[in-house]
Amino acid sequence: MTLETKMGAAASAGANDDLRAVSAQIMTAFEDFKEVNDARLAEIEKRGAADPLLDEKLGRIEAALDKQQNRLDRFSLDAARPAVGKNGLEHVANTEHKSAWDGYLRSGDDSGLARLDTKALTQATDAQGGYVAPAELDRLIEARLTASSPMRQIAAVRQTSAMVFKKPVGLGTQGAWASEEGARTETTAPTLDLLEFPAAELYAMPAATQTLLDDAYADIDEWLADEVEAAFSAQESAAFINGDGANKPKGLLDYTITDNGAAVWGEIGSVASGGTGAFAGTAPADALIDLIYAPKAQFRANGRFVMNRRTLSALRKLKDSSGQYAWRPGIGGEASTVLGYPVTEIEDMPDIAAGNAAIAFGDFRKGYLIVDRQGARVLRDPYSAKPYVLFYTTKRVGGGVQNFDAIKVMTF
Repeated sequence: MTLETKMGAAASAGANDDLRAVSAQIMTAFEDFKEVNDARLAEIEKRGAADPLLDEKLGRIEAALDKQQNRLDRFSLDAARPAVGKNGLEHVANTEHKSAWDGYLRSGDDSGLARLDTKALTQATDAQGGYVAPAELDRLIEARLTASSPMRQIAAVRQTSAMVFKKPVGLGTQGAWASEEGARTETTAPTLDLLEFPAAELYAMPAATQTLLDDAYADIDEWLADEVEAAFSAQESAAFINGDGANKPKGLLDYTITDNGAAVWGEIGSVASGGTGAFAGTAPADALIDLIYAPKAQFRANGRFVMNRRTLSALRKLKDSSGQYAWRPGIGGEASTVLGYPVTEIEDMPDIAAGNAAIAFGDFRKGYLIVDRQGARVLRDPYSAKPYVLFYTTKRVGGGVQNFDAIKVMTF
């Protein structure tokens, strides 16, 4: 017991040392970046163009900065990934359902699950559609997706047992002042809007060898969660940003995007970048300040920027009106910031180009809702790809904007 404690402490200390070392390397690279970029900007101001050697040097520093930031992100991701086993996510290994489920995955014996279906219809379904996974595996898949999906980390997530999650929203509930004994006039009835978030089916089909399934020490639940994580998270990330709502979630950028001064409920307000397919040539960071103040005050406290890495690379070179860089690297596991607000990188956001809404800002937990229908389902298929066993795994996910005042975008 003492040995295990010492080993755990040593591993933790090693991880902290690595984190501090990477953070120090990031800050050193950022100082080098500022020095070279300042020289590049001075050269542009003096000669009208940058020295190619400075551009090349800046590119090398940016590559090093990206490499160190990616290492830091991996440390954070590894720390967030749920463990499986005695010290991780709890498994009810001795329950009847768990035992029957393990037999189904390893050998295809579904007799135990069939008996459970007879005793409790809520255990789910028939062999043709697969069987509903135990709650432990369902939670494990969701936890892995949360750790790997940037949008799940910043948006609101709700569980539902229905095919469609419905949320009523009050628009403009009114009140009035009155004296203690004064008459109360009737106020205008509030306008209500009913938002609907249908859960669409998402599937993956990982393959396993029979040797893996026969290995008593192999955790099949952990393997299955690992395999579907990559497939599910990639599809979800794309849908949460650009999904059209047809058999998938409705993405943030699929709603009508309108100038913020004219936007109404149901539309995403937009702030102009000030340049054609670029930032303005003079005081380019001012547009970012306009974007920060586009949402209402209550949504700025937990506000954050969302963009892809190429857009973030362009923001690194911008300065505010006082000559300070708008971007700051994240250290100690914290996110990098722009003008003091954290940045979340989502690769499915569009690049900077004419007509593109490449940057979003706001309180995403208040603004965007992800709906998970409980009950991942697994169908074991040993026939279609012999000698491999396929596991057709499905879950239902929905999503969309739930508060149009909370998120705004910048259009170039």
